[in-house]
Amino acid sequence: MREAVDTRRLGVGIVPAAAVCLAAPAFFVLLQPLLGIALLVIGVGAAVALERGRVAASAPSLARDLSLIAMGTLVVSSISLEAKLDTLSMLRFTLALGGAVALPYAVSRWVYRDRAIRFPWRGGGRWRGWQWGWLVAVLVLGWLILPFYFITSGVYRNWPVVDSPDLIGRLFVGVGAVGIWDELFFICTVFALLRRHLPDAAATVLQAVVFVSFLWELGYRAWGPVLTIPFALLQAVIFLKTRSLGYVVTVHLLFDAVVFAVLVHAHNPGLLDAFFLVAP
Repeated sequence: MREAVDTRRLGVGIVPAAAVCLAAPAFFVLLQPLLGIALLVIGVGAAVALERGRVAASAPSLARDLSLIAMGTLVVSSISLEAKLDTLSMLRFTLALGGAVALPYAVSRWVYRDRAIRFPWRGGGRWRGWQWGWLVAVLVLGWLILPFYFITSGVYRNWPVVDSPDLIGRLFVGVGAVGIWDELFFICTVFALLRRHLPDAAATVLQAVVFVSFLWELGYRAWGPVLTIPFALLQAVIFLKTRSLGYVVTVHLLFDAVVFAVLVHAHNPGLLDAFFLVAP
């Protein structure tokens, strides 16, 4: 009897969870902050109404966990995600994105006292053969697909021109740092919190909505979602299989290494033409 009740709650819980996650496209794709805030309020409010007196219970609470996702989303939405490489912009990114991970973590640990957010660096132990193979595949697929996407669509112009060693270095640091943050927030925070209440498939799809929306404002536009949606879904599936933050970060950094090289290539015709199949 108890199992039937728990299963039914999972079905109802997807409604407020979806509202909170749909706030991301409102903030980052439609650029409608009032709509985003309204969706966050509706989602968290609906979860509170569903749980009633259980919000303060020691067991996992949908309302508490959705409030953590809402906190992080609001912090990220407090800045423009337009890629810039000046010192002030990079500092602003660091504070906002860092805060979007640190605030939910701190509230979960020291206010809610449920330690819902963790960062399992090694997870499932030693990497297996298929994991090493996937790392190679990521590099090959990135080399084949990313130059065509960035250059033919023109979206490389969403990133600043990098035509000096200083700017190239800043781009390298920025791309890598955002890649690591992606996994800390979208996988270890959003995805992990959703999985406490929803089936893995539903949690995977909803975190992808948040992930892809963020990447859209960051610059992955035009037909970028054709690439970012599968990437976001795969990262969640890989994390489920490996339980390793270290592995999904490695995958992401290899992907971002190709992104970095393509951006340098696109902004500096002739510099890296020998390495890519598509010329700017």
